Amino acid sequence: MKVQDTIAQVLKGKRIGKALSVAPDDTVFDALKLMAEHDVGALLVLANGELVGILSERDYARRGILQGHTSHETRVSQMMTSHVISVTPEHTVDECMSIMTENRFRHLPVVANGSVAGVVSIGDLVKWVISKQDRAIQELEGYVTGSYPA
Repeated sequence: MKVQDTIAQVLKGKRIGKALSVAPDDTVFDALKLMAEHDVGALLVLANGELVGILSERDYARRGILQGHTSHETRVSQMMTSHVISVTPEHTVDECMSIMTENRFRHLPVVANGSVAGVVSIGDLVKWVISKQDRAIQELEGYVTGSYPA
């Protein structure tokens, strides 16, 4: 089942409307604290409102813990992923799932007209696809039982 809904539609339904972010000079500890407070796995890194990186739990595990960096002393800029792939609100759910699968990451920034519009996770997209499948199943059941359209 292809899902051609746009990422703009997914962003409207998210519980966190604004993308959470940190600055490159913030400490990794402060970034991790913000992730924990909001129960998210990644933060966008913005400098003067411009997307310059992303910091994920995976970045911390691989570039922090395994390399012996302490979160209190290390700056976000030292640990973030700086080559960030982003999409626009017009991208489809299917396109974004493909991008995330091919590149093996779980968070995808959404940029519109040079400004950050949000971020979607693989969990957001899977949840969206499941809701679409549930709706299609209900419509088919209604058709089969004669109660369509509901």
